[in-house]
Amino acid sequence: MDTRNCTCDSASVRDAAATWFARVQAQTLSVAEQAEFEAWLAQHTSHEVEYQWLARLWSAADLLPKARLQALCEAPAPRLERRSFLAYGLAASVVAAVAGAGLWMQLHSSAGYQAEFATAMGERRTVTLPDGSSIELNGRSQIRVNFERRQRTVELQQGEGMFSVARDADRPFVVQAGAGQVTVTGTRFDVLREGDQARIAVESGHVRVQGANPDAAVNLTAGLGTVVDAQGQVAAVQPVNTRTLTAWRRGQLVFQDATLGEVAAQVSRYRDKPVHVSSPAIARLRLSSVFKTDDTDALLKALPQILPVAVRARADGSQEITARK
Repeated sequence: MDTRNCTCDSASVRDAAATWFARVQAQTLSVAEQAEFEAWLAQHTSHEVEYQWLARLWSAADLLPKARLQALCEAPAPRLERRSFLAYGLAASVVAAVAGAGLWMQLHSSAGYQAEFATAMGERRTVTLPDGSSIELNGRSQIRVNFERRQRTVELQQGEGMFSVARDADRPFVVQAGAGQVTVTGTRFDVLREGDQARIAVESGHVRVQGANPDAAVNLTAGLGTVVDAQGQVAAVQPVNTRTLTAWRRGQLVFQDATLGEVAAQVSRYRDKPVHVSSPAIARLRLSSVFKTDDTDALLKALPQILPVAVRARADGSQEITARK
């Protein structure tokens, strides 16, 4: 099995992690294979997460016979269907050993997971969590993850994330973004945090959005969205175009009748220096167009051709949109 080219979807990562775990525990790695294993661990955060989860199970149980691991590792090179059997068979054996000792519930209740992830300007990154959920982070985003027995929590400290949540009716998944809180059991939705304001848009499934007043919470289904302002007020539910709002995942900025104030805020997230708007009147002008996230200079050059504005450089290197003279 060549794990060097392992993709980052949860099934293949879990598959590779279990295979590596078996080989490491059985002490069958050569020097070259050890280097390959270490490179695989460093390749993506999800690799380390899945491997450490198996390691925690192993440490808690310590009951799976070494001979069983040895037999798994010395099996002939597996085909696709046997590869899955090897990986999941190992994981199932570890879990069965824990359960057989009466330790599984204790492990499940005490095991926690905490992590922080961040992206730089222009970077997009997908984070796979231990429960199989994934978060695709936009540039200049930061999250803090805390999994406990009865709740999975992610704090979106800044930026934007597309959440694909693994269903677990017994353990809700909560996203905290500024004054807003989004609660789900399994769904797919986008959250954008700007300061203490949060915008939520649902692609599939169902979410509950709460602000400062729990009694004023709203429910969103596919194609619906809302905004929670800095004071915790939840706006009325509105239809949204999730494909447009998540165009950043395709490297695009899509504006549909957006104000220049909104445009400037979005563009600033992809530049070293922010884009300013000189006056409220200019900020209220509206734009509909599509640009690339990695070429915001093209957007600024195009603005004077579309709207009655000019763009000038400030002394600090930032850009300002002003009225055309």
